[in-house]
This record gives sequence, C-alpha cells and structure tokens, in this order.
Amino acid sequence: MKQNPLSIWLWGLALAATLTACRGKQSADGPLPCVQTDTIQAATRQLGVQYPGRVKAAEDLNLAFKVSGTILRITASEGSPIRKGQLLAELEPADYRAQLDATEAEYQKVKREAERIMTLYKEEVVSSNQNDKAVYGLRQMEAKLQHHRDQLAYTRLYAPFDGYVQKHLINAHDTIAAGMPVLSIISSGTPEVEMSLPAAEYIRRDSFRNFTCTFSLYPGEVYPLRLLSITPKANANQLYTVRLAVDVQGRPLPSPGMNAMVAITTNEDDATSLLLPANALQHEGEQTYIYLYDSTDNRVHRCAVELLRLLSDGRCIVRSAGARAGDVVVSYGARHLSDGQAVKLLPVHTATNVGGLL
Repeated sequence: MKQNPLSIWLWGLALAATLTACRGKQSADGPLPCVQTDTIQAATRQLGVQYPGRVKAAEDLNLAFKVSGTILRITASEGSPIRKGQLLAELEPADYRAQLDATEAEYQKVKREAERIMTLYKEEVVSSNQNDKAVYGLRQMEAKLQHHRDQLAYTRLYAPFDGYVQKHLINAHDTIAAGMPVLSIISSGTPEVEMSLPAAEYIRRDSFRNFTCTFSLYPGEVYPLRLLSITPKANANQLYTVRLAVDVQGRPLPSPGMNAMVAITTNEDDATSLLLPANALQHEGEQTYIYLYDSTDNRVHRCAVELLRLLSDGRCIVRSAGARAGDVVVSYGARHLSDGQAVKLLPVHTATNVGGLL
C-alpha cells in the first residue's frame, strides 16, 4: 500500500518531538549533586584556640663590663649555678687603680687649696670670685675622683640574680671594649612561655579569658598561665609577641628552650553568634551566604549570613536571621548549588572518600 508523503512527514515530526521530550526528562532526572553537611552550633560557649610557644627564662641577660680592658679571669664555668652578688669575671685593674691613685693625690691637693681659700674668704681676705672658683674646682675634683673609683669598680662583674651561666662569650685574657657581652646567664626563677599571636586574634584580645599550656615531655600535665604582656606593635610577619608566666604548682619545672602548646580560651558574648565550618561560606559580590539542608525534601535553601570572625581551626563565627543552632549546613559541595536544589548526602566513608575527607 502506497503511503501518503504528508503522513510520513507528520509521523517523523511526532517522533522527533517524543525523543526531545525524553531527553529533557532524562536530563532532569540525572544524578543529584553530592554534598557533605555539618551541624551549626551556638557560639555563646567558650571557644579555644591553640598556638605553639617556647619556654624562656624569666630573666635572660648578656653581661658586659662598663669599661674596656683585658679579661683577667672568669670565675664561673658554663652551666654552673650562680648566686646574686657572686663575682663572675674580672678585668686587669692595674691601669684603673693607677689612674685612681693619681686622681686621689690631685684631689687632696685641690682640697687643701680650696679649704685655705674658703677660710680666707670668711676672714674677708680674698674676694667672693676667688672663693667661688675654689668651691667649683673642689666639686669638679670630687666628681672626677668618684668617676675613677667607679671605673675601678666596673672591672669586676657580679651576678645580678640567682641563676645559671648559659655560655662564655669571651675567653680569659681577651681584650674587650666597653659594652661587649662577656657572659650569657639565665635566672633560676619560674620560667615564662613566649608565643606569637596573629593579628586576627590580637584584635580579639579583650575576649581572652584564661591561658594554659602543655608540654610533650610531660603528657597529661596542664599548666595554668598568667598573661604578662602583649606587644602593642606587630613584627614584619604581622605577629604580636605574648609573654605568659607559668604556674608550676608542684608540677615538673619546664626548662628554657622547651616547646609548648598554648591554649587560649575566649568568650563569645553575642547570643546570636553561630559556629560553623568556614568552607560553608559562599560569596556573591558583597553578600555572604550559606546553604541550609532540609532533610524532609533533601533540598538546600540559601541563607544570608554576616561573617564575624574566622578561627584558626577552620571554623568561623557568623550571625544570621535565617539560621539557628542545630540547623544542618552544607559544608562541602556548595559552590555550584542553587536555592531550592535537590541534593544527595555524601557518605562519610566510601571507596572514593577514604577517611571522610571529601
């Protein structure tokens, strides 16, 4: 039977429309995007951040003579304990003693002459100008004599506190200039912990509540710390130096140079603050938002947030009118989502997600 060409054309048109509809349906029913979620927490509780630190002696000094000369002897060996006021090193004093002897002789001569003129002035034999010159000349000689006495005394170096000799910086019989370090010493008192604080945490320093530290050499021991100072100026790496006193309280005494891990506890006082993974944040222009997951229909909904603070542990603190503690947020896979889109939760552990890292 011969078919009408018009009917063949109409049949082909209908078949093409059917195939197009099928392809559209298959695309709509394609695989759903996989996402990983996390639970939003309230940030009103205490939060902790950790930074590495190093133990330092409460006092760490390089001692130097105030005068130049040749080292006569160094009485304290490296590593030896020292007591406050103990003689540590001495310069050859001969030149300074000779200088002092000459000045003392000159002083005695000037003193006798000045006393004679002052006596004559009282008897109105000499003028007031001569008397003033005698008085001022005597004062100058007294100052010169005291200066030379001090220089002789400066040839002996004493310990300013109880502690230990860390290192000899100069050997005996070396000739040194004034101010050149001779000995490095550290105090034997309770040590300190020094750490570097990033600028992002420095601006939050008013919320710091307490400090503690731990040492790998003393597992299970937590040492309370007391804040001593925070430098008001950052270094070239935008880090602020923090000094903390260690409260030993019967625990093993840490030694200067040990590494420590310092924990800082802060309070977030804003009751509307929320804690969530920083990876959940998405940006579009000047707006920051997250995607909340609804388990009833497996869809995500866009929610605007205000970023308050980034934490060093990969989390952040935000404020939002549309989210609350306990909501589920998309933490990974949110970059290509849209509002109201259906998603599929990524299993925590799969053959392609070993350890739940995705």
